[in-house]
Amino acid sequence: MTIRIAVLAKQVPDPEIPPSQFNIDESAKSIIPPNGVPPVVNGFDLNAVEGALQLRDSGAEVEISIISVGAEFVMDVMKKTLAMGADRLILVDDHNLDKIDAAATVKILSAAINKDGPFDLIIGGRQASDWDQAHVIIGLAEALKLPLVSLVQKLQINEYGISLHRVVPDGYQVINSKMPAVLTITNELGEPRYPNLRGIMQASKKIPDVLSLADLGLSAEDLVPKLELSKLYVPESNRQVEIVNGDDDADSGKKLALRMREEKLI
Repeated sequence: MTIRIAVLAKQVPDPEIPPSQFNIDESAKSIIPPNGVPPVVNGFDLNAVEGALQLRDSGAEVEISIISVGAEFVMDVMKKTLAMGADRLILVDDHNLDKIDAAATVKILSAAINKDGPFDLIIGGRQASDWDQAHVIIGLAEALKLPLVSLVQKLQINEYGISLHRVVPDGYQVINSKMPAVLTITNELGEPRYPNLRGIMQASKKIPDVLSLADLGLSAEDLVPKLELSKLYVPESNRQVEIVNGDDDADSGKKLALRMREEKLI
């Protein structure tokens, strides 16, 4: 039996860019894309792709479909998931999708999954590196009325369905879940594999399925934000540093304590 897996992957600004190249248009409440720096696939979502591929490596027969929602996709960037070993790439691409909130993203993803499904597993990264909110996967599980297991660091098919190791502060939980289910994969799973030359060549020949909102039976009116972004800005640091010197370490410590008491910090 073929296990159908949908992996959710988001195109995001490269989080490794220098701070000097990170700029915001405060009037438009948007991030200004840095010149000459292409976007990337969210790193946590690459962990999710890796998790699906590890199921295949274990001997399970799986079909891996990548689903992404956004605008102005860079095809060479998104095809990295195909070069890693995914079978299909589904892009919901519409100019109205550049400023949607998590609730609208959930609505679009659930429509895309219902259109292309059913899927046995729906997998995403623990969060996205652009906003770090971790809302979408939780909302998607609710919208699809499926069980959710978060922060998965290991997964394996078994006779029950799927066995999962879920990260907790002092170790991990072992959870067995029936399928279909929704999972979030954490970076503790391990580094995503690098695409090899054969994978890159195969990915170059694959044509993504590109869907619009209309293809999903949705319109801009269906995506009215539940959250309102009131302000977007880079915080300014106005910290002042005062050096407290003494004759030796003990004297410096004493003077520091007295100075902190003056400021009512202790």
